[in-house]
This record gives sequence, structure tokens and C-alpha cells, in this order.
Amino acid sequence: MLKILSSLSKTINFSIALTFLLFLLLFFLNGGFVFDTFFWSSLCNFVHVSVAIMWIGLLWYFDFIQVPNMPKIPNEQKPAIQNIIAPAALFYLRWAAFFTILSGLILALLNGYLQDAMTLSIKSGIAKHTAIGIGMWLGVFMAFNVWFIIWPNQKRALGIIDCEMDIKIKSERTAMLFSRVNTLLSIPMLFTIVTAQNLY
Repeated sequence: MLKILSSLSKTINFSIALTFLLFLLLFFLNGGFVFDTFFWSSLCNFVHVSVAIMWIGLLWYFDFIQVPNMPKIPNEQKPAIQNIIAPAALFYLRWAAFFTILSGLILALLNGYLQDAMTLSIKSGIAKHTAIGIGMWLGVFMAFNVWFIIWPNQKRALGIIDCEMDIKIKSERTAMLFSRVNTLLSIPMLFTIVTAQNLY
């Protein structure tokens, strides 16, 4: 077991294998496999929740841990965070945001409420779809921020793209402010998505 846990890739592979075994067990107990809409919806929901946890977890890591603690880190140690940790975290943040939105849209399509949610259930008046729709639009806006505002500014702030020092400082502040916007929106977004499960 220590050999598995000493390697991240082995840990993840073992976790996926364990998940697959649980998947087989639960579907067997449910009467077997039927590759219907419920099956694909369940699979898509699992992917959606998994990547959403990574996205919001990394967002909160930046805003609750990295940014507030950077001033406390000695200058000689900051390059390790700026050159290695931050770019890696931003890679997973970007792609987790992308796959959260993609899987959420597919999930809504499979479950038949995509149009209703995207129009905030104006015609049907179904509260559940209004709540999901608000959460979806907040998520889309947050993902837009990640890809088109935070990431381009972080590339300049971290020195991935060469620029003058005043532009670098301005980009760092812009990235931080839009990351804070996403943190501000993340709690209402999570509230609407979770609350929708208990609405009709």
C-alpha cells in the first residue's frame, strides 16, 4: 500500500480502479446495466461534481491560502511558488473550470432541462430549473473570468509572458481581483446548485 501511496499517479489509478469496482457493485445491486439516459446522466454527474470540486478547491486555495500568505514568504522562496506551484495550480484550475461547464451542460441536456435552465425557467416557472440556471450562468461567468481574464493576466504576472514591470504589477492586481470575484460568486453558485436538488 505504501508503494501505491508514494506515487500520485499510482494513487489516482488505484482510486479509479476502486471507483470502477464500486460502480460495478452498485449497478449489479440495482439489477444490472442498462445503458440508458439515467446511466449516462449518473456518469456525467459524477464527472461534473469531481471536476467542480477541483475547480472550487483550487480557487479557494488561491484566495484563502496562497495570496494572503505570499507577503509572509521570504523573497528568496517566492520564485518556487511563482514559477512552479502557481502555474501548475492554474493549469488544473483552467481545465477543471472548462470541464465543469462542459459536463454541466451535457448533464442538463441529458436530463432535459438545458433550455429551461439557461432561460432561468421564465416560461415554465419551475423553481428547480431557475435555481440550476442561476448556478449555471454564475459558473459560465466564472469560467469566462478564469480563461479570458485571470489566466492572461497571470501569465504576465508570473513572467510566463515578458512585459514591463508596471504592466506585470497591474496584471497581478487584475488577476487577484477577478479571482476574488469568482470567490464571491462561488458561494451563491454552490448554494443555487445544491438547493435546486430540494426544489420542484
